[in-house]
Amino acid sequence: MVILERTTQPSRGNVFADLGVSQPAVALVKAELARQIAGIVRERQLTQVAAAKVLGVDQAKVSALLRGQLAGFSTERLFRFLNALDHDIEIVVKKKARSRKRAGVAVVMD
Repeated sequence: MVILERTTQPSRGNVFADLGVSQPAVALVKAELARQIAGIVRERQLTQVAAAKVLGVDQAKVSALLRGQLAGFSTERLFRFLNALDHDIEIVVKKKARSRKRAGVAVVMD
């Protein structure tokens, strides 16, 4: 019988950084944008085919997006999808809080 010891370490605040993903800030932003898009699609009760028509892509791309497979999607493309879904995008640049060691990026839904 093998007994595995559980070890934990505190998160750095970004699961992608914790997992060692290259460009973790970009990955986190893309994941949050995709989550927002999925929520809008769900809220509007769009099928993948209907969502594809609105977004100007094929159904397979919508399926990948909704499953979190984001390798083929740039942040700019995700911005365009949000615009196609009648959502504005506002980018705010501000000085980081002194309480944080590093500056970051966040997606906030209004």
